[in-house]
Formats: sequence, structure tokens, C-alpha cells
Amino acid sequence: MKGAFAQAELHIIRARLHGAKLNKAQKGELRFPLPVGLVFDGEKIVLDPDQEVQGAVRTVFELFAQENSAYGVVQRFHELGLRFPRRAYGGVRDGKLLWGRLSHSRVLGLLSNPSYAGTYVFGRYHCCKKIGPDGEICTQLRPVPQDQWPVVIPDHHPGYISWDQFLANRNRLAANRTNREVLAGPAREGLCLLQGLLICRLCGRRLSVRYTGNGGIYPIYECGWKCREALPPRHYVSLPAKPLDDAITERLLTAVTPLTINLAFQALTCLEERDKIVATQWHRRIERARYETDLAERRYEEVDPSNRLIASTLEKRWNDAMQRVLELEAELAKFEREALRSVTPEQKQQILQLGRDFPRLWKARTTSSCDRKRMLRLLIRDITVVKGPEPRLLRLQICWQGGASETIEVLQRPKRQDAVRYPDTFVAKIRSMAELHDDKEIVEQLRTEGVTSSTGRPFTLCMIRWIRFKHRIPSPPRPVGTLTVGQVRERYGVSHWVVYYWIERGIVLATKRRQNTPYAIMIDDETDHRLREWVANSGHLHPSSPTRTA
Repeated sequence: MKGAFAQAELHIIRARLHGAKLNKAQKGELRFPLPVGLVFDGEKIVLDPDQEVQGAVRTVFELFAQENSAYGVVQRFHELGLRFPRRAYGGVRDGKLLWGRLSHSRVLGLLSNPSYAGTYVFGRYHCCKKIGPDGEICTQLRPVPQDQWPVVIPDHHPGYISWDQFLANRNRLAANRTNREVLAGPAREGLCLLQGLLICRLCGRRLSVRYTGNGGIYPIYECGWKCREALPPRHYVSLPAKPLDDAITERLLTAVTPLTINLAFQALTCLEERDKIVATQWHRRIERARYETDLAERRYEEVDPSNRLIASTLEKRWNDAMQRVLELEAELAKFEREALRSVTPEQKQQILQLGRDFPRLWKARTTSSCDRKRMLRLLIRDITVVKGPEPRLLRLQICWQGGASETIEVLQRPKRQDAVRYPDTFVAKIRSMAELHDDKEIVEQLRTEGVTSSTGRPFTLCMIRWIRFKHRIPSPPRPVGTLTVGQVRERYGVSHWVVYYWIERGIVLATKRRQNTPYAIMIDDETDHRLREWVANSGHLHPSSPTRTA
């Protein structure tokens, strides 16, 4: 019984402590470690008085607004040679700032921390305990959804960004995820313009990109979730990328005309602010190095010159600090010469001219695919692909960022077998020409008219023969009242050699349209009577049927 009361008292004490903690947090008075860039000034939270620290934090938010990706911020920081601070807790360096490289996890921490928006938040994480596989009790922190935060006090202290910008950054990070089917994801470097924007009407999932062909020069959009789930691929969506990209590009170039000047001004402002922020951060870094040099000089001057052990150490620190200033000044000069760009009035006029000529900006070789995708996502939220009732017809339902929507139709290119198939009108033309002309005459007439085949080549004799064979087009009919060699042979009961003998000796009248074409034999009543007597009186010819000579 005493043990049960003891455990109950522990729970009561823990509940009271937690209640007092929550009560103090609701007043905004509960103190907890602040992120870098914010410090306590008595009981208030203020911005770090160190201008270099403030500049580093502001640079992260500015670069994220430009790059729209946490990885992009890290890459730009390393390209510009900038450093980022972190505050040490515990040990001999407790409370001191340590400068080093910016990591991806630090960027995610800054962008997801509401303290930088001037908001006091308590309860972002929930501590829970569970029993592990080996029977030990493990403590785990789980993030709490934003709408379930117990304490949120806006405008509690000065911040680096606004609350709206903080929410926009969180939404941008969530949209950059690539392990979700319904999100567009970040703009990539591929050639497909609509990557991440197309949605399948059948299943509501996002269409993925696949590069086919030799070297991946034929990209396609496809909805392959059924294949991934080992389901029957019925109604499988696979669309070539070029017709869809061209249709959206044409619609975009006609839709952004009223916005081109605003886009140009925004690009100009962002360029100037970015260069100004980077240059200011470099100057603050040099200013800090000079302060450390002056501090090392004063310490060296205050030491007793007779104490050579300490004096030599301080002198070495002073020399290292001065060398560090020289190195930073050399790096700044190199940065200003190679990376820092100052916008002159002439360059401003050029940017404004590009804003008035948005199609030329879109089609410029210097505009990368990633930049085009970013411009496109500023205007279009998503595009739903719907197959029309007609074959090879697609309907693209465009949802613009402002909420408006419209539908455009895109006619896909025909399949290869349909593209090389001759239309019915051409087959009918060949059929009518075959009634009066042979294959060679048809070829000559088509070449005279300038008609080419379905593949764009001039017609040949083999092509016409194949068309006649494929569509069962007969040869030109014989003249009326004429017979073939086979018909004459059957009529008189002789071999075809006898018929050719009659033709060569002129016994029967036979004509040919061209060489290597069948004979057209004309036999009148007098010739017929003579041939029958010939067969009946000949000692070498033996009719196979007595009725044929009757």
C-alpha cells in the first residue's frame, strides 16, 4: 500500500511540475535554449547584437527565397565562401560562438523554427516512452502538428522574418518532398518542363518522368503506380513530353504579357539585394577579424616584456590574427572581382527590356530548364491530364496560382503505323489510275505531279506494286473481246507453246501494253474456224476434249 501511495505521489508531483511549466510558458516567461541569432537580454528575447551573426541568419532566409531548396542554400553558402555560427553549450566554450560550414540539417532547423518569426512557441515536440525490442525503456521525441501546439504567442519578440513568410517556408519545404504522390516537388534540371505539375485524372496521382531512347533524348510522362504495385496495367498513361511542353509554353507566353514588367522589377530588386547582402556579410567578417587583431595587439602590449614565455605566445597570436585579416581581404577582393556583380543603369535598362520581351527571355540559351520551371510554378499550380473522347486528343486542365482555371486541347502526334499509312483518298486515286495505266505509268504520273510517299520519298515501282497488293487493286483490264494465253489454251485444248507459236507466226493477232505484260489475243469468227480445223487435222495436236473442237 505504501509503495502504491509513493508511486501516486510521484505522478502527482510530475503533473504539478508540468502544470507550473505550462502556466509559465503561457505567459511567455519559460526560458529555454534559444537558436543562434537570438539571445536573452534580461527577461526579454532580442536579436543577437553581433552584426555578423545577424547577417548570416538573414542570408539563409534570403537565399532560400531565391533557391526554394534547402540543398540550394547549402550549395550557395559554400560557393560564396560564407560561414555560419553555432553556439556551444557546456564545456570550456560554454556560450561561445563557433563558426564553421553550414549543413543541410542546420538550414532545415532554421526554416522550421518559429522563433525566427518573433513567435513564442512551446510544445513543438512531445516526449514519449516505449519499450524496445530488448526490453529497455526508450525515450523518443515526436513532432507535434502545428495546429496542436499548446502555446503560441505571436509578436512576442523581434524576429528575422514575418509569420506569413515562416508559413510559406514550411509549405515550400513540404512541397519539396519527393516521397509523396500529390506534391509537385522541387524544380529539377531535366528537360521536361512540366515535371511535378501533371496529375493523372484516372487515379489523382502525379505523373512521373522517364527518359527513353538513345541517351534519354525522348522524355515521356507516365503514371506507373500500377506497375509499381504489381497491378494489371489497364488504362496505363504514357505521353510524350514535347507536345505537352510546347502547348503549355505557347499558352504561357500569351498569358504573362501584363506581368512581364513586374517580373523584371522583381528580378532586378532581388539581384541587387542579394549582392548587397553577400558583400555586407563579407565586410562584417573582415571587421570581426580586425577586432580580433586589435585585441591580440592590446594583450601583447599589456604583458610584461620580461616574461618571454607569455610574450612570445601573444606575439604569435597577434601575427596569426594579422595574417588572417590579409587572407580575408584577399578573398574579398577575389569575390568582388569574380562573383560580385554591380548593376549599372545600362544593365537595369537591359533587364527592363527583357521584361518587356518575355518570349525572348524564355527562349534564351542562358535561361536554364530549372529557371523556366521556377517561372512556370510562379504562375501555374497544377495541370490535370484528361484523355478526350477522340483518339490522340488530350485535354489539359490548367489551375493557375490565382485560382482561375482553363482547359486547352492538345492533339498528340499519330503513331508511327498511322503516320505511314496511306489515307483512303490516296488509295482510291491509285485504284482509279490502275484502271487505265500500269504501274510504271502510275509512277511517272505521280512524280510529275510531285506527290511523295508517306515517308517523304519519291514513289518507285515497288511501292506502287505493294499498294496494289495490300489493297487488292487489280491490273488494268484487257480490251473488250480479247483473250489471254491461258484462255486460248483452254478453248482449243492445246499447250501454251502452241499458242505462242501461233502468236509468233502471226496466225492470231496479239498485242502487249508493255514488255513483260500478258498478251491480249483477238480472235474473230474466221480465225476461230481456221484454228479449229488446224487442231482437228493436225497429226501432232491431240485435243484433250472432243467438245473443244466441235
